[in-house]
Amino acid sequence: MKNNPFISICILSYNRAETLHRLLQTIDTKRTDEIELVICEDSSPRQQEIRQVVTDFAAQQPYPILYSENPNNLGYDNTFCELVKRANGTWLVFMGDDDEFVPGALDKVINFLDHHSELGYVLKSHYMIHDSQKKERFRYFKKSKFFKPGVDAYKELFRKSVYIAGFTIRREYAEPYLANSNEFDGTLLMQIYLLAEVVLRYPAAYLDEPFTQQYLSHEHNVGDVMFDRENEVFVPRSPTLDISINFLKSFSLITDYIDKTHQINSTALIKKDMSKYFYHSLAVHRNAGLRFFFNYVRELNKLGFNSSFYYYIYVILLTLLGKRICDWGIWQLKKMLGRTPRL
Repeated sequence: MKNNPFISICILSYNRAETLHRLLQTIDTKRTDEIELVICEDSSPRQQEIRQVVTDFAAQQPYPILYSENPNNLGYDNTFCELVKRANGTWLVFMGDDDEFVPGALDKVINFLDHHSELGYVLKSHYMIHDSQKKERFRYFKKSKFFKPGVDAYKELFRKSVYIAGFTIRREYAEPYLANSNEFDGTLLMQIYLLAEVVLRYPAAYLDEPFTQQYLSHEHNVGDVMFDRENEVFVPRSPTLDISINFLKSFSLITDYIDKTHQINSTALIKKDMSKYFYHSLAVHRNAGLRFFFNYVRELNKLGFNSSFYYYIYVILLTLLGKRICDWGIWQLKKMLGRTPRL
């Protein structure tokens, strides 16, 4: 293996031994001498099981696996930063422990990165696997696309880069901004902050190849827990109104910081862009009942996410038709267009 691997696959692990095992089985690169695997376990109740999964997998693999366990729960953002610090690769590819790689996609991405050393960040396409096992593809442009550094790239890529699965960034460009990590601890969006700093300074790209896949069903989270660091207790791993609203507030925390640091005015632009594509965030809470849904919408309005007429269309359709029918309609529209609509 080379002194420094070309790719570090960075996995945040917490309490999900079965899905971590499933993810590891999807690492199918033929360029094994160019990768390393970096796994950070965040002091979960099933730590020993996760350690055993990694140990068993490492015994079968030719590439190095750097496994560490946080002595205390650090949370998502600090664990993300720990992975960046421990990794040695030219490029970092992040995965949640319940995500998967699309078969054969890892080598396609490595080849793309190998031919575009000028880039600082690459946005991926991905699949969502429905309960029927049908795959819905999230495809943002008609073909692969390149972006010059600057505000336009930042606005274009910000919303599309929230999911951690397949988040691909050049390590040397991201590392200097870990010093600001305390500003964003608890946001669950550390990757978006690093994205902003990097694409404002370096070229970026969208690769029109499905790279990762996620499952719509969260049955594997039933009965699972997450750690509430403020109260130092384990709580059920399930979305609540407060969690959802605080998560959305975090977006503005990052954009406000970027605006102040770079003397730009991006917050309103990004919030409007998010508003136009807010369907999935709204739909998540529709099945909780209309009362809960309307409370959620009321809080979103206070935060200013009601800044496009598409947002109101989503609210009306979800209220009248419900999530299942609306999901079907959105899926059919995307199948007809072959990609996510450009609004």
